[in-house]
Amino acid sequence: MAVTNNACERALRPAVVQRKVTNRYRAMWAVAGEADLRTVVDTARLSGANTFAIILKAIRA
Repeated sequence: MAVTNNACERALRPAVVQRKVTNRYRAMWAVAGEADLRTVVDTARLSGANTFAIILKAIRA
């Protein structure tokens, strides 16, 4: 079995599509916010947690 980085590329794909659709970000705070939100959502999905509940918890913290 060959070792590939397919899982990593699949994880990055939504961020790349978002960047292409929005024609890049014009502010660094938007880039950081998108990265932070995507990190929380992806981690919640990988752990099997309720994504919406985790986002609310992160906002309230």
